[in-house]
Amino acid sequence: MDHSAHHAGSAHGDTAAHVGHEDHLADHAHDHGTHGHHGHAHHQGASWGMAAKATLHCLTGCAIGEILGMVIGTALVWGNVETMILAITLAFVFGYSFTLFAVVRAGLDFKSAVKVALAADTVSIAVMELVDNGIIALTPGAMDAHLSDGLFWGALLGGFAVAFLITTPVNKWMIGRGKGHAVAHSYH
Repeated sequence: MDHSAHHAGSAHGDTAAHVGHEDHLADHAHDHGTHGHHGHAHHQGASWGMAAKATLHCLTGCAIGEILGMVIGTALVWGNVETMILAITLAFVFGYSFTLFAVVRAGLDFKSAVKVALAADTVSIAVMELVDNGIIALTPGAMDAHLSDGLFWGALLGGFAVAFLITTPVNKWMIGRGKGHAVAHSYH
């Protein structure tokens, strides 16, 4: 997934900061998750656009995993708890995989890429899943709706919309402090 748009309006767009970056990417992978090599002031004042793109990135992975989990659980006539556990698990798997594949493609070794993906996405995915699944659980009849019911899809998609609105400010706050998706930005 291309995250180059995340750099708009930030100091990461400065080409001088990236000169020779690919040559020493692996050398900085071990310390990037804690303090990075770009410094601390680069993330101050993260834009709403940057936060929205980071949230959309997480939402895409979460949505794929969650919809797949809900469809599988519902189709197999699993109970609500089992279906929700599968959906949440797959949301995390797909959510992490988007960042994982992007940073591996940028040249990071797998172990370091896993650390970056966990640091970049855990809070965002957790907030998104908490909000989305809370809405589904609290929508009367949504947990018992079938795949062909509008209520099933309405609650699921409505939950994603609300989760996006709540998670975007969280991501803005985290990116502004060099956390969350900020740890993955230099790999794109």
